[in-house]
Amino acid sequence: MRLIITTLFLLATCTDAAVAASLNITTEHSPPSSMRGADGVITGRATDKIRELMSRTGTDYKIEMLPWKRAFMMAQTQGQTCVYSTSRTPERESLFKWVGPTDEAEWQFWGRADHAFPLNSIDDARKLRIGTYIGDARDEYLRSRGFNVDAVSNDLVNPQKLLLNRIDLWAVAIRNGAAVPGHPDWSDQVVPLLVFHRVKVYLACNPSVPDELIDKLNAALADMRRDGSFTRLERKYDQAGK
Repeated sequence: MRLIITTLFLLATCTDAAVAASLNITTEHSPPSSMRGADGVITGRATDKIRELMSRTGTDYKIEMLPWKRAFMMAQTQGQTCVYSTSRTPERESLFKWVGPTDEAEWQFWGRADHAFPLNSIDDARKLRIGTYIGDARDEYLRSRGFNVDAVSNDLVNPQKLLLNRIDLWAVAIRNGAAVPGHPDWSDQVVPLLVFHRVKVYLACNPSVPDELIDKLNAALADMRRDGSFTRLERKYDQAGK
């Protein structure tokens, strides 16, 4: 009887460990960081790094591509869920356990090419109307610092609002190697004006993810940097979107 109980306990322990090591990972469509290939498989520079991390640590996982707000909210509210590529800011620090950084980004103010106001520092933007994206780190960052933000559910509405003079600036994130936002209808009329912040981005995990797994993933990422795998994956997408 004791042998049966011991066996059942060990089986339960192994099952719990297997469940704990399985992750649901969410992301958004954001080339070349994350995108869906012609075969339907999610790929991209950040995606390939995440897949390599999972492989090196023997972690079972699945990746879902969703609108950013939903992807981010799932990682906040659902156990064993992580989201990438997530800007690590003071406002978000306690919400997640962090693996990374996996990339870096510049936060830029874009505006009309014919703008008439001076913009030499972020403080010059305090009296201006700034277009942001609901649930995005730039919206949180500017809002928490008292800037006049006007958030929308679709970020590509913002350049249209600029052209209609409904906002003065658009807060844009440009990751390393990413194509700058542009569209034939406004590519010459909406231009970058100022880099107002630089931020590192991470795989952000729900607090339910075990510390042991977070440590293993960070150690694997450090190994990827040491053995050149990280750089190789970076260079694979150097020309993407250009």
